Amino acid sequence: MRKLRHVALTAATLALLAACTAPSTAPSGTRSTAAATTGPMSFFVTSAGSGKGADLGGLAGADAHCQRLATAAGASNKNWRAYLSTPPTMPAASTPGIAATNARDRIGNGPWFNAKGMLVARDLAHLHNGNNLSKETALDERGNPVKGRGDTPNEHDMLTGSRADGTAFAPQTDTTCRAWTHSGPDGSAIVGHHDRIGPLPENWAKSWNFSHPSAGCSQEALIRTGGTGRFYCFAAN
Repeated sequence: MRKLRHVALTAATLALLAACTAPSTAPSGTRSTAAATTGPMSFFVTSAGSGKGADLGGLAGADAHCQRLATAAGASNKNWRAYLSTPPTMPAASTPGIAATNARDRIGNGPWFNAKGMLVARDLAHLHNGNNLSKETALDERGNPVKGRGDTPNEHDMLTGSRADGTAFAPQTDTTCRAWTHSGPDGSAIVGHHDRIGPLPENWAKSWNFSHPSAGCSQEALIRTGGTGRFYCFAAN
């Protein structure tokens, strides 16, 4: 009897071990809770701006610029979008108003990886709260680092026209150089710092998408502020 009891206990133990080590039988299509940490490029900083200050040809022109740079880098199989917002326009007597465009609504759902396969953000929530963006990860489409504060010249200002949560501003003040169509010395655009560094250790100085307004909309004004008219591109698919 004692021997039979020992055999039964051993069999039960083996069954428990088998259950613990068996592969998952989750239904087909169930996604793993572990996020990928590497992947093909789906994010980059433009290696150059338009050359016309903050005049990017509107959102369509900025998207086309992202697509051209990505294609030249061998990533034409994605739908590339510029991380840029535009404010709404108020209705007038004879014309209806136009709703705002929010940068966060243009870029898909992630995850996003840089040209070296490093994870930048898992999803929209992570991108706007706790992302992995830094000078080491905010690379251009060819995997090159972008000069930041302390380098010569400093090029850490990235055009965004956005609040910290990726949404547009109210229309009362120009925050997008007339919806990315103006390159004069007047006007302004909100920029962020790709290197997360500023002159003071405060949140605005470390923001990647909402740091301060530019000194104007011309190429010279953007350079004087600390940038060259670069911006972020994300794969929306």
